[in-house]
Amino acid sequence: MTKPSARLQALQNEILEHIARGETLTACMERLCLRAEAAAPGVVCSVVAVDDDRLLRPLASPSLPASYAQAIDGIPIGPRVGSCGTAIHRGEPVEVTDIATDPLWEGLTDLVLPLGLHASWSMPIRARDGRIVGAFAFYYRRTGRPRAVERRIVDTCAHLCAIAIEHEEVRARNHRLAYFDTLTKLPNRTRFGDAIAAMCANPSGRIGLMLIDIDNLKVVNDTLGHAAGDALIAEIGFRLGRVLKGYLACRIGGDEFAVLVPSCDTAGRMKALAAAILAAMAPPVEPDGQSIAASVTIGGAIADAGTDSDTLRQNADLALYHAKETRRGGYVRFRRSLRSAMMRRIRIRREVEEALGDGRIVPYYQPIIELGSGRIAGVEALARMRRSDGRIVTAGEFQDALLDPKVAYRITSRMLAAVALDMAAWMAAGVLFRHVALNVTAADFRKGDLVQRILRTFDRAGVPARHLVVEITEQVFMGGVRDGVARTMDALRAHGMSVALDDFGTGFASLTHLLDFPIDIIKIDRSFVGAIDSGARSGVIVESLQTMAKRLGMKIIAEGIETEAQARRLDEMGCSLGQGFLYAAPVPAVVIGELLQRFGQQEAAPGRRRDRPVANAA
Repeated sequence: MTKPSARLQALQNEILEHIARGETLTACMERLCLRAEAAAPGVVCSVVAVDDDRLLRPLASPSLPASYAQAIDGIPIGPRVGSCGTAIHRGEPVEVTDIATDPLWEGLTDLVLPLGLHASWSMPIRARDGRIVGAFAFYYRRTGRPRAVERRIVDTCAHLCAIAIEHEEVRARNHRLAYFDTLTKLPNRTRFGDAIAAMCANPSGRIGLMLIDIDNLKVVNDTLGHAAGDALIAEIGFRLGRVLKGYLACRIGGDEFAVLVPSCDTAGRMKALAAAILAAMAPPVEPDGQSIAASVTIGGAIADAGTDSDTLRQNADLALYHAKETRRGGYVRFRRSLRSAMMRRIRIRREVEEALGDGRIVPYYQPIIELGSGRIAGVEALARMRRSDGRIVTAGEFQDALLDPKVAYRITSRMLAAVALDMAAWMAAGVLFRHVALNVTAADFRKGDLVQRILRTFDRAGVPARHLVVEITEQVFMGGVRDGVARTMDALRAHGMSVALDDFGTGFASLTHLLDFPIDIIKIDRSFVGAIDSGARSGVIVESLQTMAKRLGMKIIAEGIETEAQARRLDEMGCSLGQGFLYAAPVPAVVIGELLQRFGQQEAAPGRRRDRPVANAA
């Protein structure tokens, strides 16, 4: 082997060894340049890469000042962009014997002539798949052509550069797969876990953590398809990356993101960031012409000195859980009281789950009265829980458990089955009734099988579904895709059932819902009824609702009637239906059956028009 060949072989072996050992690309390229300069005295080496935007990115030029690398960084390649930019553009070697006069260097000579460089030989770096990924160059301090031995050195070095750059691409790709989410391009759960552990282990001040959950992603996937869901996730990730520049925003789950806020000394800073995130989500996402709300809910926590990463994450999780239950589409910061509230909620949920398993969730019924005659026009089924000690408690005492969608769904299933059996028993006994109203939840609509569940349950019991009135609140509209909710309501009505909007006027229902959704009955909240005989405004509102409902072809039911004066006033306004403790408290099925027999289909006795026949009987 000749001496030059031996040197080239030694150079190649050394560089390949350092690539195999994992030396950084920059260090490896600098080592290659220095060894090549030693093998060809008088030359100056440089290595440049080209990025996806076809811009030059300097990798190594150890014998040139840093200002040279800074000057060429970001220059677009092209047909007349010096030696390297042109070689990459053409995909072939470029020889320039006199930089001062060669047109390839026009406008760029000031970069190299002051450095004493007058000629160059540039070889494109070609990857195994044929891509041009950069260029390796020899610069000369004299004009003229490279010698044959120098050409061989350049060929060998360009080949080594290709190996090193491809090795770095594989390493970078593996790093991205290990630490970045492929859909959103944000750091992933692994990267987040490493970062929060490092920050909590070596804090430079208080650390803020926000957990962000996409609202109703499952509904989008179920109704519009997973492609639409992926488009929603990707767009939300993009918006988070844009609004949170300078912070570590990660995708840590299917519908969950996390944001680390270093040196977070005030709660106000977290609140401002949360507000910016929520504002960025205002425009809808529109994949393939579909309009999807980019709604998110945020829970945040701040770690004091000594707080470990597990505690910080747990606190942020509690805040997010609370936000999803009480302020969906908003932001909640962790407070110590949340922990005790969460423990209470867990205890109540466990108690309700046990009651469901033991069959201790039962319906009680409250009559709905024709105010003019005193007859029972229908009944509402209300969930009650029989505790292990036999005490009956109202839904208000286990309301927290209903915030869990699975529990709410199970309670509706239990209530549907029990109500259908009670209705079947009344029918078998010859008890006449018009309808039974039952409140359902957003969880029932999100599941997508509400109509089928009702029809199956009532068919098994032998009861026509037309006797059921399905009551909903605005939470149903907020908890799902609007079109899906409307379709379910249309399907309920198509099978003969009526739909009632409950708690109207509490701020949980608005006039727009009367236009957008098929509603048959409006139930005026007890807060208006309670003030009707003492407040002129309440009276005006109730009268207006009565007029509006009549014109829209809807019925009105007044809730929470407790006095004769309220009943008279409502009757004078034209409100024909109501319910409340004036007539009867919710009672078991046996009792309501007796009341239906006595007052359900009978005309009120003369002189009893304003009496309370149901209450007297109960």
